[in-house]
Amino acid sequence: MGDREEIQAAIAGIPQLAGLTESAERLGGLTNRVFRLGGYCLRLPGHGTEEYIDRANEAVAAAEAARVGVSPELVHADAASGVMVTTFIDGAVTMTPDAFRSRKGSPARAGTAFALLHGSGAHFPFRFEMFAMIDDYLDIMSGKSVSLPEGYHDVVAEAESVRKALAAHPLPLVPSHCDPLCENFLDTGSRMWIVDWEYSGMNDPMWDLGDLSVEAGFNADQEAEMLHAYFGASPSPADHGRMVIYKAMCDLLWTLWGLIQLANDNPADDFRAYADTRFARCRALMADPAFAGHLDAVRSG
Repeated sequence: MGDREEIQAAIAGIPQLAGLTESAERLGGLTNRVFRLGGYCLRLPGHGTEEYIDRANEAVAAAEAARVGVSPELVHADAASGVMVTTFIDGAVTMTPDAFRSRKGSPARAGTAFALLHGSGAHFPFRFEMFAMIDDYLDIMSGKSVSLPEGYHDVVAEAESVRKALAAHPLPLVPSHCDPLCENFLDTGSRMWIVDWEYSGMNDPMWDLGDLSVEAGFNADQEAEMLHAYFGASPSPADHGRMVIYKAMCDLLWTLWGLIQLANDNPADDFRAYADTRFARCRALMADPAFAGHLDAVRSG
């Protein structure tokens, strides 16, 4: 079945889209397929995503994120099929690393959006626990014919020191996006919207900030801008260190995600190169002498 037939089949069961005559415009998506249909966005789930995505959790998180004002209105979500429809945000630019560099104030707008989400009091059903997810992804990988990068298990063992440092002064869990790819941010120039809640859950708030810094390739000035907007002041050494730690940990986790995409024959990217790049970046950051100082700051609180 082609895209056109799948779109027609999907919208046939959605009353809000009944009689829609606009043609579908492909918007992108790394694992899923996203289309604009007039004033709506239609998301069709990607092949194999049912292995690791809880669509019921996603639907709750998307609705809550819309309620608190950080995500577009949720029009329809089918937890069984994974089909989702939201309103389309007119005048918004889909972000990229280049857009975060060129659009003045965009790191600050992202920090403000995270602060709104994290401070909203919303509750997401899923608990995003990085080390448990690494174990889950490794279990999935055990049934695939794709090899891990050399030394992956050694770095997981080294990350035990990270687990202990984070546990020494745990932060209250907050509703978090947990997968802040640049393309999941829509910028109007005055407001940053966040979309795609597949991996969302209750999490340490510094995960979102550290992960976005990695995805967008933020330099020190961009990080400082995002953090200042988030906290309303410069972060403490412990908060800054926590963000840096999660920069390494998100690469450790998403390395496995990339290998699952490779095993599932996802054609959207070169996922072997994706995984190898993320793993190499994780190792380099953990080997940086400054990383130990960030660990100490987090341990000290």
